[in-house]
Amino acid sequence: MYDKLQGVEQRFVELERQLSDPAVLGQRDAYQRTVREHAELGKVVEVFRRHQKAVARIAESRDLLADGDAEICALAREELAALNAEKAQLEEELRLLLLPKDPNDHKNVILEIRAGTGGEEAALFASDLFRMYCRFAESRGWKVEILSHHPTGVGGMKEVIAMIQGNGAFSVFKYESGTHRVQRVPVTETQGRIHTSAVTVAVLPEAEEVEVQINPNDLRIDVYRSGGPGGQSVNTTDSAVRVTHLPSGLVVICQDEKSQLKNKNKALKVLRARLLDLKTQEQERQRSEERKSQVGSGDRSGRIRTYNFPQSRVTDHRIGLTLYRLEAVLQGDLQEIINGLTTHYQAQALQHVESTAVH
Repeated sequence: MYDKLQGVEQRFVELERQLSDPAVLGQRDAYQRTVREHAELGKVVEVFRRHQKAVARIAESRDLLADGDAEICALAREELAALNAEKAQLEEELRLLLLPKDPNDHKNVILEIRAGTGGEEAALFASDLFRMYCRFAESRGWKVEILSHHPTGVGGMKEVIAMIQGNGAFSVFKYESGTHRVQRVPVTETQGRIHTSAVTVAVLPEAEEVEVQINPNDLRIDVYRSGGPGGQSVNTTDSAVRVTHLPSGLVVICQDEKSQLKNKNKALKVLRARLLDLKTQEQERQRSEERKSQVGSGDRSGRIRTYNFPQSRVTDHRIGLTLYRLEAVLQGDLQEIINGLTTHYQAQALQHVESTAVH
């Protein structure tokens, strides 16, 4: 581990040199990549340097133990105990920091929420979840942009697709993929019975054009008049866009903007993210055994969380975490759940790395 850490420190020093190099400063993409890598390695180097200082102080304290003065020896033993505890804690931090990074962690997010079983009640809960994610993102200072949405007549959403822009957004939201179940008495229920409905959430990293290159000949683009609530352009101009990717059969529809070009650009963003996700899923299938221990490789088909209104309870089934403050969670207070999931998957990944090293 220490050889690897020394290599990380050398790379960090090299990146610092590059950040003052006019050749790098003059290339925006290269400069941004260098800044990002420098920031990521900086976290490791900061902890490593603290660890090195602790090691040096431990050596000094051990030298003092050879001193004949009883008072100095007692102080040295006391300091040595504290320093050994600090060293152990820093080594644990370093092991976590050296875990293989998800290359998508720094990216923006394409968030797709769809009403599942439960009819109008599921659509209403889809709207609740979207509001929850918006408030959580805003609390982090991240921007939310709706790319496409299909509202229902009573305030619900059959589907909503949005982009969440912020450094590290995917590293936080990636654990939200899956089926979210709600248990409550619907507004339309006259007997007061609790119904169970489901909403599916997909979290995709935004794909850059260099990662997913789309051949224009592989696209069929149809334009038509927008439908549903909207401005004066609704049903008067052909602004809605449907993009079909012929090789994969993927279809994306965007009609929220009055501009046909804006709708097309939004649709292509969603299409690139879905194609990148398909590519990633294929790679994961090819290494299915490894996939089980990958951070953030949650199965979208599985039920991941239940929101129980009568008991004001939220349960994340992957980590067995139950909170009795449903209203706060729906207002965007997700941090405790996110922290629990992050710790869980980090521990899994660390266990996998250590067991691989043993074998």
